[in-house]
Amino acid sequence: MEAPPESINPTPERGMDFAWFHLRCHLRLWLPAIVLAGLDLWSKQWAFSSLRPNETRTMIPHVLEFRRSLNDGAVFGSFTGFVGVFVVASVVALGFVVYVFGRSGRQQWGLHLALGMVMAGAIGNLYDRALIKADVVTFQTRAGKQRSFIGACVSEPSAPILRCGDWPDGAHPRRFASSEVSLRRQGVVRDFIKFAPKVPKWVPKIGGIDMWPWIFNVADASLVVGVGMLLLQSSRGHRKREAPALPGL
Repeated sequence: MEAPPESINPTPERGMDFAWFHLRCHLRLWLPAIVLAGLDLWSKQWAFSSLRPNETRTMIPHVLEFRRSLNDGAVFGSFTGFVGVFVVASVVALGFVVYVFGRSGRQQWGLHLALGMVMAGAIGNLYDRALIKADVVTFQTRAGKQRSFIGACVSEPSAPILRCGDWPDGAHPRRFASSEVSLRRQGVVRDFIKFAPKVPKWVPKIGGIDMWPWIFNVADASLVVGVGMLLLQSSRGHRKREAPALPGL
């Protein structure tokens, strides 16, 4: 009896098509992750050692400028004070990236690059939240609005007057009444990239306001671009699955 074709020329196991088993796939993941995470940490170190606390350095007039900023929250300065949650979320995200990569196909190079960028963003900001500590003073303005000052306190927390200045050495300290503020020491993220375009002055009420008020870093940019690539690929894959088959094909 003639043997079935599968026994004569067996196909490779389905698992061997996974990206995890191919060096090129690992390069597409780890190379952008390492390069972008390294660029993020180097650029933040450069910015905070080269720029004065209140300095604005114009790189491209009306387009891009550098200025130091410490973020005690998440993206766009939201959810301040939940640093522990962000650290856990970053670790979970890294594990999820590795899992998705391991289950992906070896031909999905776009997915691998996107995952590498997401990994770089998570690593860069996780490093800051875990190792870069600052004092966060929360107080109320005369108008009753709650504000935060992030820097370094040079007086004891139990002192009646807190003296807190620029991070990391407490230079140019401000004075706060201890009974009127709350103080916590926590991990923060170093930001320094600022888009400078402003709303045209002829626009009523909002003319002259920053079109992009937030300050970010390389890790943020890498994370946003990586997630955008993932969403784009997911949308394309969804459209392909829903496309009807052509008659006769």
